Amino acid sequence: MKTRAVTGFFFVIVMLGSVVLGQYAFSIFYLFLSILCLREFYRLLKKSGINPNMLTGLINGFFIYIIFALIVINSSWAVYKLLALLTISISAIFIQELFKKSTSPFINISYTLAGLVFICLPFTFFHALAFLKGDFNFHYPLAFLLLLWANDTGAYLVGMKLGRTKLFERHSPKKTWEGFIGGILISGIVAFIISYYFKELTWIHWVFEAILISCFGTLGDLIESMFKRSINIKDSGEILPGHGGLLDRFDGLLLAAPIVYTYLYLITN
Repeated sequence: MKTRAVTGFFFVIVMLGSVVLGQYAFSIFYLFLSILCLREFYRLLKKSGINPNMLTGLINGFFIYIIFALIVINSSWAVYKLLALLTISISAIFIQELFKKSTSPFINISYTLAGLVFICLPFTFFHALAFLKGDFNFHYPLAFLLLLWANDTGAYLVGMKLGRTKLFERHSPKKTWEGFIGGILISGIVAFIISYYFKELTWIHWVFEAILISCFGTLGDLIESMFKRSINIKDSGEILPGHGGLLDRFDGLLLAAPIVYTYLYLITN
């Protein structure tokens, strides 16, 4: 428990620092983080006997993040031309299988592409939150993280004290409906407090964002649990002592970030 608490404390400090230290630190940190998560995803697959094209996948993940990061920062025609790189790099995922002696090439291709969709694209959406109105504004990604953590904490505490009814026992035996509702309530309260300091949105929109994060963050958690159970693995890694791997910490972001970005983009434009 002590190890978990110490790791959690430094994890929160690093995450907060990465958001508030400016657009370059923010962009580079989440590029690095997305590649580490993608690498963790591919390594888990290899442990289970699946053989995704790791190097080609990582190169594509790098290109996807960089290109879309440049587009949201500076949406000039010259930047859009970089999309041509993706047509070549993604094609390489398919072409590479021609030169490998594999009995199931399209399974390898499918899992390689699945990593890009499941891991890299959500991180590009999260990065885009900071540039929602053009200029860098750390309020949106910071609020997202605070609401995500509030939901996780609320769900854990309420579920531990009051949890009785299983939410989705087949994939996550410990999650309960009581914990899920508690997470929404705690996240909603934090959203209301945030509205007093971050004036970009009214309190109603902040609270609705909290509900979206709670719902889709929980679904992301369940999907990551389903993935681990499908390959018979308990934790996604050991990079965070007491907390498991990076995917265990960012599973809620993977589904919630694209949904929240889309919602905020629609209401602010």
